[in-house]
Amino acid sequence: MALLEGYAALLVKWQKAINLVAPDSLPDLWRRHMLDSAALFPLIPATARVLVDLGSGAGFPGLVLAIMGAPEVHLVESDARKCAFLSEGARLFAPGRATVHRTRIEAAPTILADVVTARALAELPKLLAYAAPFLKPDGICLFPKGRRVEDELTLTKQTWTMAVERLSNPADPSGIILRIKGLAR
Repeated sequence: MALLEGYAALLVKWQKAINLVAPDSLPDLWRRHMLDSAALFPLIPATARVLVDLGSGAGFPGLVLAIMGAPEVHLVESDARKCAFLSEGARLFAPGRATVHRTRIEAAPTILADVVTARALAELPKLLAYAAPFLKPDGICLFPKGRRVEDELTLTKQTWTMAVERLSNPADPSGIILRIKGLAR
């Protein structure tokens, strides 16, 4: 908990200089961002060794999961300022467990992952296109989603086949967490 508190304090400090999260969400940082990210941790399979977080931004959920103990987390972010923040957060609060990749998702090195995460990055069809190259054949995607999730799932069925579980999100009663397995075009 102390590490997450340190990370939160670092975020608040850096937020003054760069826009890491929506300013109106800062007063509710712990529920809107920390708990929303931490809710994924118990869904990570015990055998998972590599996690790729796409569009990491301020580190939600990837850096939070690394701080909580996910073993090898790769944070993919194209914004240099956000990468500087992520690198400092990883150095201070998740040493040896998080690697920052400053690149666009499409240009990122292929890192085969047991788990791919992303939060507030894109609608599901595009998100799956981003995630697919990183996902091991038996890997899973964990995506917190909001009110439009059923519309996104309907669009996704036109291009993708997959097994989808809809799990409740303790941080957001109106949202859910999608656990996706068996992803194929």
